[in-house]
Amino acid sequence: MKKKVLGVIMALGIMALTGCGDAGSTTQTSTKSASESQVTVTTTNSSSESVTEITSNAIAIDTSAADVQAIVTRGVLRVGVKNAVLGFGYEDPLTGEYSGLEISLAKALAEQLGVDVEYTAVTAATRTELLDSGDIDCVLATFTITDERKKNWDFTTPYYTDYVSVLVEDSKGITDLKGLVDATVGVSSGSTSAKSLVKAMIEAGLISGDNFDADSFDPATWTERIRFQQYDDYPTISTALSAGEVDAFCVDKSILAIYRTEGRSYINAEFAPQEYGIATTKGSGLSAVAETLVTTYLSNGTIDALITENGLD
Repeated sequence: MKKKVLGVIMALGIMALTGCGDAGSTTQTSTKSASESQVTVTTTNSSSESVTEITSNAIAIDTSAADVQAIVTRGVLRVGVKNAVLGFGYEDPLTGEYSGLEISLAKALAEQLGVDVEYTAVTAATRTELLDSGDIDCVLATFTITDERKKNWDFTTPYYTDYVSVLVEDSKGITDLKGLVDATVGVSSGSTSAKSLVKAMIEAGLISGDNFDADSFDPATWTERIRFQQYDDYPTISTALSAGEVDAFCVDKSILAIYRTEGRSYINAEFAPQEYGIATTKGSGLSAVAETLVTTYLSNGTIDALITENGLD
């Protein structure tokens, strides 16, 4: 049964009204108390589809910060998203339309600011670079929250928790972590997957761990009982797996799902919980706006509804 999400966010009374390009324009910010934020989730069924309509009134947010005002003046929220991860961020190759949990959250964030949304496809290697350069305002791209990353960027409360796993070709005969000893594993540049896998193998007693340091770990130089090959994006890793360049493909399980085709299987292991949050420039006003959106949507059931609709539960 085909599913889709129709998120209708009514941004009433929270939009900062600023004329684009008009230096003499004024800004007005109004907020509502937290108790006024409500959500209605309605599910309807027909012979061809199930549709969840999520209707929310304005959330109490503060749009007075300079960086938020710049977004309002521009009229567009620029968001870094994944474009090949079903359920999170996926771009239809025929229509160019984006869909997924993170796409819905990006739309909601933009609508609360009263602006349009612009998507930029990012990878694990490019998302922070584009955020730091100012090319995008925030990242909603299966971005795992870590203590190290929080030193450089702000993250919201997690909106989804996933686990790392490993995908293999059935012909390899690899079924568990033990089968990965002395194997070459494909990972995405800039991700934490390789470090998570090594830690899991150490905990399983397959690697001594004497030379492992979580703070300085580099998949490019690690050679103890397992090796890693880094790639710029997930489709390239999948191709490398098919070609035999790598023995396995390691990343968050929800991302692996699209690549689990006939003749491929997950190994019998899930490890390293991965909490996804919206990443923003450290100390920015948008950080507070994003946090308010996520915490409100977690408490009122909106995110749960979107997780279900996108097949992520």
